[in-house]
Amino acid sequence: MKLLAAAALALSLAGSASSPPKLAGCPVFPSSSVWNQRVDKLPVAANSAQLIASIGNSSVHADFGGGLYDGSRIGIPYVVVHGKKTPKSRVTFDYADESDKGPYPIPSNVPIEGQPAHGNEGDRHALIVDRDSCRLYELFALQRQGGHWAAGSGAIFNLRSNALRPAGWTSADAAGLPILPGLARWDGDASTGAIRHALRFTVERTRRAYVYPARHYASDSNDPALPPMGLRVRLKSNIDISKLPPQARIVAQAMKTYGMILADNGSNWYVSGAPSPKWSNDQLHALGGLTGSDFEVVDTGSLHP
Repeated sequence: MKLLAAAALALSLAGSASSPPKLAGCPVFPSSSVWNQRVDKLPVAANSAQLIASIGNSSVHADFGGGLYDGSRIGIPYVVVHGKKTPKSRVTFDYADESDKGPYPIPSNVPIEGQPAHGNEGDRHALIVDRDSCRLYELFALQRQGGHWAAGSGAIFNLRSNALRPAGWTSADAAGLPILPGLARWDGDASTGAIRHALRFTVERTRRAYVYPARHYASDSNDPALPPMGLRVRLKSNIDISKLPPQARIVAQAMKTYGMILADNGSNWYVSGAPSPKWSNDQLHALGGLTGSDFEVVDTGSLHP
């Protein structure tokens, strides 16, 4: 009942200004960050129908949840550390020319995407929030090699700044974006009754292009019908979400108010989040009632600096 009341309150406050999301006392980027900007009143992009059609009309899938699936946590985990107390590690990168050198405050028990059963498979993202400096450390394909840490790529972000990666640089994500601000998180996020930021999502095929705020592409195709990295979509305002269970409704409302940002190649309409035992997988599964045709591409030109 408390969650139902919180969700109702969040929906009633949909038109009011809000402070930026916070985590461990740090902002998850400023209120002026593109991640934290509402897009429910922005115009529809001229090529919206073409881009949505190229993604397809498959169902939305919450790629996060509670408990384990096939022996592994569901979603992209993060950990909060005291940077002043956590030993700093040098990391060897496959893409060193587009990675921040660090060092990185990696705790010995750092949670890695895919653990525990599939810790050596998939993207193996690791996200670390230093609550002392309010810095975000993100790593792709993290693993131990010969007693030291190795990764595909790594990026460091100041959570109090809107600074982007250099143009053309990747991050721990294909689009060169931070991952954490696009995750549906339980603590301090959905637990408050509302998600007040854009969400991260994936599609199978993208264009060899990126748009603000993305900084990197991961495709060889120049087909203009395909979406570029950084594309922002939103759930159409006329889609009825009132009958969704509370947790699914919180996520769907964020899709309407803040939209979703295309950040990586993957399954179509997969929405990212962090694992938590508080998530109800049954409730989140109801998001599968939404399909690609329920979305539109947003003209985000007014959000550019």
